[in-house]
Amino acid sequence: MEPSLGEHSFAPDRGSGPCAPPEVYALVAYINGELGDFLYALRQEIVPTCRLRSHVSLLPPRKLAGKPEGAAEQIAAVAGGRPAFAVRLGEICVFPVTNVIYLDLAAGREELTAMHAELNGGALAYAEPVAYHPHITLGQELTPEQFETGLALCRKRWAEYTGPRSFPVETITFVKNTGNCGWSDLTETAMRREPVGTPGVR
Repeated sequence: MEPSLGEHSFAPDRGSGPCAPPEVYALVAYINGELGDFLYALRQEIVPTCRLRSHVSLLPPRKLAGKPEGAAEQIAAVAGGRPAFAVRLGEICVFPVTNVIYLDLAAGREELTAMHAELNGGALAYAEPVAYHPHITLGQELTPEQFETGLALCRKRWAEYTGPRSFPVETITFVKNTGNCGWSDLTETAMRREPVGTPGVR
């Protein structure tokens, strides 16, 4: 099962590594249910000591340009006015150079990219070192042996998996690094729920 909410560990962005320096914040949407459990278990198969909760990052780790309270208000104003949407997962991929193993998105990329663009300003403004690429990290900072074994394992497990391959983005969570690879949930913002029957949200 996944770690509970509160203080936990995860790696919110490619290239950031599982541990980030103090006073670093991120914005994520957690993946719950059968799909979240599957992804969490798969990461542990690659690195048995890994306890990284399944998520997609809307804002990768960053130092804030303003106060945390202002950042939280900004998140609530933007996300609270946007409709919830679904993300569907695609294929197993690898980022070149870093050899990060990840699941690409077959749907939901446009919505995540639009939210990222709207949120990456004000108290949350940050000059990101790489272009935003929404994805689900499965393995990073692996040794060459771990990478080869992990990539083959991910492809095998994903091909065998018969559960849901999509998840709703209905709530986003503002988190802060607490040191020792720990992250603490600061605020949760519920997105606007569309009426029943609206395509893309169930």
